[in-house]
Amino acid sequence: MNLFYSPNIVEPISTLSEEESKHIIRVLRKTVGDVVFFTDGKGYNYKCIIIDANTKKCVIEITEKTIGKDKRDIILQIAIAPTKNITRYEWFLEKSTEIGIDIITPIICYHSERKEIKVDRLNKVITSAIKQSLKSHHPKLTEKIKFNVLIKAPFDGQKFIAYIDEDVTLELSKAYTSGENALVLIGPEGDFSPEEVTMAKENGFIPVSLGKSRLRTETAGIVACHTISLLNDI
Repeated sequence: MNLFYSPNIVEPISTLSEEESKHIIRVLRKTVGDVVFFTDGKGYNYKCIIIDANTKKCVIEITEKTIGKDKRDIILQIAIAPTKNITRYEWFLEKSTEIGIDIITPIICYHSERKEIKVDRLNKVITSAIKQSLKSHHPKLTEKIKFNVLIKAPFDGQKFIAYIDEDVTLELSKAYTSGENALVLIGPEGDFSPEEVTMAKENGFIPVSLGKSRLRTETAGIVACHTISLLNDI
């Protein structure tokens, strides 16, 4: 099944964006009367019929609206430093979306080698991933934020900072309480600086380990995402 994304879909008749219209009509060769499926990225799926097969502004009629099966009772936010090679960061966005995540925050740290990102491009990666994995929730990708600003921002849930240190033996899987919102900090290549770790602790973040292996930034993000999802049986 092909799933399409339209964040502004309205009932009962909706006109699609030019991008989605071209894909459905020109690429997939759908026509009037064909059934297509959509998500609004807000937790709902729609079964629709094409009533005007226009390649620039395709019009659909919604015949059925259902709640997506990926409904979550928690909020999982991962604040992760952009990688020097942006394709690795895109890989994290894709896989974390497939697993299930709510908020992704690019953080700029002392050791960050990449300090600029293109949010529009990265959002396209996320959108592609929700369509491929048939998700009804579109994760929110925030604007980049400096580490020292993020750690002082309010968060209603458990807060963790994952980094490599022989003194950090508490694993995320043991520190996290299922059913609680979670915010996990993942550092850049070179990890967090000692000063950043200290600041995070002072602002209520619990130091945790993601295992005995030395992980790349994007892999650490996936491990954290999967751990929280697994403990919540999502």
